[in-house]
Amino acid sequence: MTCAGFTGGIKDQEVNSPPSLKGGMLPERREIEMEWWASLTLVVGGLIFILLLGFPVAFGFLLTDLIFTAYLMGESGLQVLNLQIYASLASFVLSPAPMFILMGELMFHSNLANDTLDVLDRWLSWIPGRLSILAAVSGTIFAATSGSSLANTAMLGTVLVPEMKKRGYSTFMSVGPIIGVGGIAMLIPPSALAVIFASVAQISVGQVLMGGVIPGVILGGIFCAFIVLCALINPSGAPNYHTEPTPFSMKLYLTLKYLVPVGIIIFSVLGLIFLGVATPTEAAAFGALATLIVNIFMGRFNWRMLRASMKGSLEVTAMVLMIVAASKTFSTVLAFTNATDGMVELVTGLSIHPILILIAMQIIVVVLGCLMDPVSIMLITIPIFMPIVTALGFDPIWFAVIMLVNLEMGNMTPPFGMLIFVMQGVTPKDVTYEQIVWATLPYMLFDILVMAMIIVWPQIALWLPRMLGE
Repeated sequence: MTCAGFTGGIKDQEVNSPPSLKGGMLPERREIEMEWWASLTLVVGGLIFILLLGFPVAFGFLLTDLIFTAYLMGESGLQVLNLQIYASLASFVLSPAPMFILMGELMFHSNLANDTLDVLDRWLSWIPGRLSILAAVSGTIFAATSGSSLANTAMLGTVLVPEMKKRGYSTFMSVGPIIGVGGIAMLIPPSALAVIFASVAQISVGQVLMGGVIPGVILGGIFCAFIVLCALINPSGAPNYHTEPTPFSMKLYLTLKYLVPVGIIIFSVLGLIFLGVATPTEAAAFGALATLIVNIFMGRFNWRMLRASMKGSLEVTAMVLMIVAASKTFSTVLAFTNATDGMVELVTGLSIHPILILIAMQIIVVVLGCLMDPVSIMLITIPIFMPIVTALGFDPIWFAVIMLVNLEMGNMTPPFGMLIFVMQGVTPKDVTYEQIVWATLPYMLFDILVMAMIIVWPQIALWLPRMLGE
């Protein structure tokens, strides 16, 4: 599939394909009589079994791919798999990921977030449920600088939850907003998950990144409105408290000192893409450079911080590359089994509305979200779903944004939602797992609402990418 790119600031690169796979060429299949659905069941079942044994996700996928490729195609299949791994890692589409990850690591280790929270709290002191609103607003801002929902949730939970409990906030009003807004980092650039999704699906990274901006902002606005409503209905859950008023001149000074630098970092990514002067890869590099320069000018830079940031970004980047390689080889195995063609033929032959098929896909992702992490879900579903999406005539960017919202919800879905466990690790011991789950439920419903809005009004996801592509 050739990526549809932006002609202005967002440019696409063709995803490399190994010579043996170009033009649909596959190695000769062994004489193994098996229907495509039986092969698909065997491959997916074997994968789930290997993951349940405790293998890391990437290694579990690669092991499954090697076993079934050797079984179905023999030595020639393994040679193609080797070429496919190289092609997936050599793809230019992946270039933004390391810089986005480094940008998030530099932000995390600079402690700039604490000062940003303090300034925002001074401006939001008049709003009901101010600390919960602070979590929602700051979480949306930090999503545009970190790109990691786990880091977003851990940072906000560590800083805000103790203060909220001290001020008498209920668990529902303290934990819920932080988990809800933590997932927005999957939608708003620089989202590492969006880059991985686009690379695996072989679609435009820039368009997927821009497609998530408006849904992410809408989610943040819905969260804020819900928090204010809850604070007005039940003031005891988010009691007001008196603080010394801050002079307006001091607020402006602190804003210039702490919020403007954060704004510069955000502009170095989103602004340059919006203006059409940088590709996603260039914007990612500018973002990392801007974060480093801001820390130097603010006196936050030291070699220990740089060393920790580089180490963290290298570890995460290596993991991302392994995951992408595993996904590409999984797609190849599905091609070997004829499962992709079989699924497309089956689904397109159904006499039901395509939107119902889309909804069925999302229900599958919701169910998987109860059991697996978002990356594993992506690796399993994208190679199966994307050919169906293309055959049904859906816009792949529109579908990608819907999937990212769903994956965000999966990150907070019990019993194995990763954000739930992150929050449980940073909250006081008296906050139970059940309380965290209960506080999360409204925000899951809001994710479903936004998915429905995107399905009914596709322009929510497509307007910004198309505008930048004109």
